[in-house]
Amino acid sequence: MKTHHFVLWTLLLLFFLSATAKSHRSPGDGWELVWQDNFRGHKLSYVWSKIPRMPPCPEWNKYMSTDDRLFKVKGGKLTLYGIVNNILPNDTAHYLTGGVWTKNRKLFYRGRIDVRLKMDNASGAWPAVWLLPEIGSWPHQGEIDIMERLNARQDAFQTVHSAFTHYDKRPDKPESGFAGPIFINKYNIYSVELYEDSLRFLINNKYVGTYRRQPELGPDQYPFDRPMYLLIDMQLGGNWVGPIKPEELPYKYKIDYVKFYRKK
Repeated sequence: MKTHHFVLWTLLLLFFLSATAKSHRSPGDGWELVWQDNFRGHKLSYVWSKIPRMPPCPEWNKYMSTDDRLFKVKGGKLTLYGIVNNILPNDTAHYLTGGVWTKNRKLFYRGRIDVRLKMDNASGAWPAVWLLPEIGSWPHQGEIDIMERLNARQDAFQTVHSAFTHYDKRPDKPESGFAGPIFINKYNIYSVELYEDSLRFLINNKYVGTYRRQPELGPDQYPFDRPMYLLIDMQLGGNWVGPIKPEELPYKYKIDYVKFYRKK
C-alpha cells in the first residue's frame, strides 16, 4: 500500500513539474527574444518609472502612489503592493497602490509580450497588465489589456478598448474581450501577440482569443497597430471589481519577468 501511495505521489509530482515547465517555456522557434527584464538587483531598470496619481484620477489610478514602500525589487522579482494607507498621513486616500510603466522610455510594436506573475487573493483587488499609446485620447487611441483579474477569481480577462468597442451600437460587432483559466496562488504567463491586423491572446501559452481588424467597420475598429508603452499596476476597488475589504490587505503582486519577442 505504501508503494502504491509513493508511486501515485511521484506521478502527481511529475505531472505538476511538467505542467509548470510547459507554462514556463518560450513561445517557440518562430519567435526571437529581443528584450527582457528579469528584475535582477535591487532597483528598477531604466525602462520603468513609477506611475503617479493623475487628476482627475480614473478608478484604476485613484490610489496610485510613488512611495518606495509600495515597490520592492528583490530575488529576481518586482513586488507591487496594495495597502491600507497608514503610512502617508498627508495623503487623504484610504488606500495606496503601486504601479510601473515604460512611458517615454520603451515602446512595443508588432511582436509578442510575455509577462510572468503571481497574485494574492483579496476582495476589491484589480491587478492589471496593459498597453497604451503615448499619443491620443482615450478610448480613441486604443487600449490593450493583457491581464486583468478581479478579487480571487480563477480566471483572468484579456480585452481591447477603443471608440468602436465603447460607442458603436451594432449588435453583431466582433467580440472585444476574452477570459481564460489561471493557476491560483501560482505564477502564470500572460501574453499578447501584436500583429498589423490582429491581436492574439494567450495564458500559459494556451490560446484564449483573437481580436481581428475588419476594415469594413471603419478605422476606429482597429487603432492598435501602433507603438505602445506597457503598464503593470496594482489597483483596488471600483465599479467593476467591487468593494475592498481592508482586513484582506496588504496585497502582494509579484512580477517575475517581462519578455518581448519578434517574429524571425
